[in-house]
Amino acid sequence: MANVRLEGVRKIYQDGGHVAVHGVDLEVADGEFVVLVGPSGCGKSTTLRMIAGLESITDGRLYIGDRLINHVAPKDRDIAMVFQNYALYPHMTVRENLAFALRLRKLPPVEIAERVRQAAETLGLQEVLDRKPRQLSGGQRQRVAVGRAIVREPAVFLFDEPLSNLDAKLRVQTRREIAKLHRDLGATMIYVTHDQVEAMTLGERIVVMNAGRVQQVDAPLALYDRPANRFVAGFIGSPAMNFIEGGIAGRERDASTRDEPSPRFLAGDGTFSVALVGIPDAAIREDRGIVLGIRPEDVIVGDERPTGNDHSLGEARPVVCVPARVDLVEPLGNETFVHTTVGSYVVTARCTTRALPPVGATVSLTIDVARVHWFDAESGERID
Repeated sequence: MANVRLEGVRKIYQDGGHVAVHGVDLEVADGEFVVLVGPSGCGKSTTLRMIAGLESITDGRLYIGDRLINHVAPKDRDIAMVFQNYALYPHMTVRENLAFALRLRKLPPVEIAERVRQAAETLGLQEVLDRKPRQLSGGQRQRVAVGRAIVREPAVFLFDEPLSNLDAKLRVQTRREIAKLHRDLGATMIYVTHDQVEAMTLGERIVVMNAGRVQQVDAPLALYDRPANRFVAGFIGSPAMNFIEGGIAGRERDASTRDEPSPRFLAGDGTFSVALVGIPDAAIREDRGIVLGIRPEDVIVGDERPTGNDHSLGEARPVVCVPARVDLVEPLGNETFVHTTVGSYVVTARCTTRALPPVGATVSLTIDVARVHWFDAESGERID
């Protein structure tokens, strides 16, 4: 196995000068599972194809191990790629598909048979080795495509949205198989997907991309808990984070205390205000636009207070309660999504109660201020 290193890698398509990838810097450690995720057109597949040698690199350097491979042919890069469309030979059996690349390399028949046997055993394909692709289910075809990569014993595995053609149940099953495969092989794997659930459940680290630029590289839960900007915050998590644009309302003295007045966030439509918890004084300017972000699970339907203490903020967790109109209720069994309107904003709450408010009802939403994320309105960057 080997590490992969990208240094300022760019891709510009000469017909129109479109910049598909802007200077990606990334290092994938030996044996690491890294996922590139982002919306369609963000440059993730182009980046993967540059690693594979299927797209030329306009600028920058690409290494596998200590070897510069910018101009090395794909067949000489010691990589194996699993495509979205399986790319199996329809006239060959599963056994022949698995063995094809090894026969091209003129390996001894005994070694070919052993590698095919091991791959089939790893992926549960022993019973279908003599079938042709048309006789297989979608999940079995995808496993054959993965097996064809395994038998080559490459330095790096590349996956380009391999589960997109599978139904929901098969995606979960195949995802589990790929994760187990990584544990068993200890292989370096780079995986591209637009599905953030796949990214969160598979990746040891996730590279979030948008418009050809890397937005953040981090562990899954770090991305969820501390998104670097508004794009990452909105892309990672389902349902997406709620956003409320506003500004700084100035300082108001709390009559119940002798504390100095604290600056407050005021929603753009004036619906509510909330203390600016967690923002340093240096970042507070009254002419600055600020966006409040709050995860649906941190919005409580009703005026119940969040449980637990935040020791950095004192004994009680600060909250703000706002009136809201219920627009849609989605009961899913283990949880319920309640979609509401607060002033001119749409706010979604995730709750576990079975006592659901009716559509059209007015309810109180309690926002856990200690769990609020703050973003600059102009740049979208996180404010800490």
